[in-house]
Amino acid sequence: MLRIHRPLLALLAVVAALVFTVATVDARVSGSSGSRGSRTFSAPAATNTAPRAAPIERTMTQAPRPGSAVGQAAGQRPGLLGGGMFGGGLLGGLAAGFIGAGLFGMLFGHGFMGGMGGFASILGLLLQVALVVIVARLAWAWWQRRNQPAMAGGPSLRDRLSGGGQSAGGFAGFGGGSAAPADEPIEVTPADFDAFEKLLGDIQTAYGKEDLGALRAHMTPEMLSYFSEELARNASRGVVNQISDVKLLQGDLSEAWREINDEYATVAMRYSLSDKIVDRATGRVVEEEPSEATELWTFRRARGGQWLLSAIQQT
Repeated sequence: MLRIHRPLLALLAVVAALVFTVATVDARVSGSSGSRGSRTFSAPAATNTAPRAAPIERTMTQAPRPGSAVGQAAGQRPGLLGGGMFGGGLLGGLAAGFIGAGLFGMLFGHGFMGGMGGFASILGLLLQVALVVIVARLAWAWWQRRNQPAMAGGPSLRDRLSGGGQSAGGFAGFGGGSAAPADEPIEVTPADFDAFEKLLGDIQTAYGKEDLGALRAHMTPEMLSYFSEELARNASRGVVNQISDVKLLQGDLSEAWREINDEYATVAMRYSLSDKIVDRATGRVVEEEPSEATELWTFRRARGGQWLLSAIQQT
């Protein structure tokens, strides 16, 4: 009986070991998450440190919808007679002139062809009646168009604020004029690179200590929510992801740009660290992660402000 069950017991032992590994392997913050402004859904420029980057999987930035600019031209099309109710153009001007003359003639008792008598007067009266009917129909159609609900599919305010729609002059597309770029490149100084390196060490160390207060001071609220989620998952599993001895080995700038009042910089960084997953109750090392990592970190700041972590992308 024991011989029969030995293979089964061995198989169960292997399955148990695999389950335990799966339960602990993702304790460290993983995946690509955060926001890069209008470039959230575009790949960062390749660098020597990171020739490619994984796309962002979790973000609070709304994805641009295909054809979000459809419908803009429809709202700007001229009316039946060239714009608005009578609009511009040759046809609109002529129609407005004839209709205005006929109506004023009726009001003042002269008729549409006031100086003529007999058949001409009757013909003029008929023409005036026909013009009045046409004016009434045009006015009714114009009123219906004005009171119809807007068709779905045009860019919303939320699309514009999140960079989903095309931007034109003025604030994120408002103000008319020709299209303008959503961002412009900026220069990153040596002091900025020093700040990026310091943030790398401070954030990883604070995460290893489960210090939410320190994390809050170094990242955007969106990134703080992702880090908090990982810490809560670790606590539920009964483990602590201890990180220390973070050292930048190589780094270079992928891209840096400005959007309205915010500035962004995406930096590729290869760094070494001590990364262990420890049992929360006993302190026993459950798993030891690789001692080197390469990631792209995006930092954001208000003009003149402090850089904050805004996104992390794996390579």
